[in-house]
Amino acid sequence: MHLNFENKTYLIMGVANKRSIAWGIAQELDKAGAKLIFSYSKERSAKGLVKLAADLSDLNKEAPMVKCDVTSDEDITTAVTELKEKVGTLNGIVHSVAFANKDFLGDDYSAVDRASFAQALDISAYSFTAIIRAAKLADLLAENASLLTLTYLGGERVIQNYNLMGIAKAALESSVRYLASEYGPTGVRVNAISAGPIRTLSARGVGNFSESQKMVEERAPLRRVTTVEEVGTTAVFLLSDMASGITGENIHVDSGYHIIGY
Repeated sequence: MHLNFENKTYLIMGVANKRSIAWGIAQELDKAGAKLIFSYSKERSAKGLVKLAADLSDLNKEAPMVKCDVTSDEDITTAVTELKEKVGTLNGIVHSVAFANKDFLGDDYSAVDRASFAQALDISAYSFTAIIRAAKLADLLAENASLLTLTYLGGERVIQNYNLMGIAKAALESSVRYLASEYGPTGVRVNAISAGPIRTLSARGVGNFSESQKMVEERAPLRRVTTVEEVGTTAVFLLSDMASGITGENIHVDSGYHIIGY
């Protein structure tokens, strides 16, 4: 068995700009020969995606795009219907969608209000379940499809200035396990990648982010931060048939930092 993405199509959700982890994954999939389709939540995001895609291979420089506001069941249903019309079948989904009110990332976690808690869980965790369910109901997923989401160590451990998002990531990681159990009998795999601190647009909302990266450089076994490319190549493996026996896992791509206990 080898990496073979010929005639395989993957939906990429959550590309904000060229620094996005989702974009790094898209670039690696493009190099591997996969066909891509992107989702976006707002029109301004679509314009940015068009510019980014222009730098991809001829196969994807004019990749199809669909609008999908993950907070709306109606929008998700419409997006899935459009995906079915555009590509027929998806061999995988890359979910890199998350949001939490930055007012509740620092200080005391218990200060979070009900609305912000619900919003963070809805966008960061439930959206993964919602898109998978809709895709399955629409018979959009191919046999042996691979579904992938992005998380962070703050979902497993207390990380300073991550509070509310950590709770949301914990829910997302638990969802991965339950979805893997539910969809496994159909051949569909569900996994997560826990990436180390990478300077993305969303990372700007995390206080003392530079200190987090410095700590990784000082303490991680590899003594360096993780790159977007490393997350991208790991994603390619998990999305490929070479990872056919892996599901329900949370793969850490963080230079080994998660194993350190001090």
